[in-house]
Amino acid sequence: MSDGIWGPAMFVVALVIIFSGYPVAFALAGTALLFAFIGSIAGHFDWMLLRAMPERAFGTMSNYTLLAIPFFIFMGAVLQKSRLAEDLLESIGILFGRLRGGLGIGVVFVGALLAAATGVVGASVTAMGLISLPVMLRYGYQRELALGIIAAAGTLGQIIPPSIVLIVLGDQLGVSVGALFQAAIIPGLALTGLYILYAAAIATVRPKAAPALPREVYDIGGAEIARKVFTSLIPPLVLILVVLGSIFAGIATPTEAGALGAVGAMLLALANRQLTRKILDEATNETSRLTIMVVFLLIGSTAFALVLRGLNGDLWLHDVLTNLPGGAIGFLIVLNLIVFLLGFFIDFFEICFIIVPLIVAPAASLGIDLTWLGVLLAVNMQSSFLTPPFGFALFYLRGVTPPTIPTTAIYRGAIPFILIQIAVVTAMILLAFDL
Repeated sequence: MSDGIWGPAMFVVALVIIFSGYPVAFALAGTALLFAFIGSIAGHFDWMLLRAMPERAFGTMSNYTLLAIPFFIFMGAVLQKSRLAEDLLESIGILFGRLRGGLGIGVVFVGALLAAATGVVGASVTAMGLISLPVMLRYGYQRELALGIIAAAGTLGQIIPPSIVLIVLGDQLGVSVGALFQAAIIPGLALTGLYILYAAAIATVRPKAAPALPREVYDIGGAEIARKVFTSLIPPLVLILVVLGSIFAGIATPTEAGALGAVGAMLLALANRQLTRKILDEATNETSRLTIMVVFLLIGSTAFALVLRGLNGDLWLHDVLTNLPGGAIGFLIVLNLIVFLLGFFIDFFEICFIIVPLIVAPAASLGIDLTWLGVLLAVNMQSSFLTPPFGFALFYLRGVTPPTIPTTAIYRGAIPFILIQIAVVTAMILLAFDL
């Protein structure tokens, strides 16, 4: 095999193993060992390079930035399991229910708040589907519209800080997580605003698709509305502002802010009389499961990258990506197409650990700002969460919808929101290059 074949061959073999259903972390590590063996026989790989693997693995375990991941996962799990989403939706429904499309707008608003409070897409989509869908269907919302709004609002956890995706991207790109959080606010708010505009437009053009709630639902008196807002809306907002504000003001690192958020979530659950041993056990188990998955993915991707470099595959990839037609714009188009297509099949963690480390050097040599690139990739991966037939948000929603609702209805509902997200990705590239 020539030097230019090792890199593509490793990618092809790894993807074939992954798409066969084998766990991604083990697929990456297995591919690395396989090509290290073949490469050593062919005289292209030195086994001594693998002696760096233990040091890199221990470096992964001691990565202070990645410690923010279990803190924010735990924070989100506690808030989600302590009925935060249910109380939020009830209060927002009362505030916006008198408007046509108001309940849909409220669902998007709650999705944005849950994104800032949890940062985990699966938790947000599942909670919104269980709580919002029966209410929206009960009050006459078109089925596809309701499903699309819930799926799209649930994926805002990809981009709105403190997003777990942004933490991983910050680590893999070698940029400040706090800077990524700040840069992601405008795209996150833009997506939220566009979802709201779409829901309002549908309610205006087709009033029967998004009717107002019956008067008796929201006409409960000003004092009761104020009480609901104060007890269910203000506390999570304060927690979000304290967590993100401490990062943006430079008072705390994302890891320290995550620890603060975890404690704050437990205090909120305690104030709502929801902090039980069962909730803590479930939140801890979920945090452990996701954190262990991330660590194994990191170890597998580290082995893959180490062998790829030993076979000069990184040089091949750098040469290909930096010599594409169109320069930086051509690189961004190809990269975003790859990430978008991979998002049909594998999770964002896996995309981050497989693709991102390999594109840092080409992006830097083309003069692309890595913080901006991280936000662009996060928005792109959010789009792939909604894309049929394998979008993860669609699977999460499918798991909590009644059997009478066909999967095709979920797909049709997601399409307008996919187009909105693609438009935002395109706009980010055009604005960055003044096109």
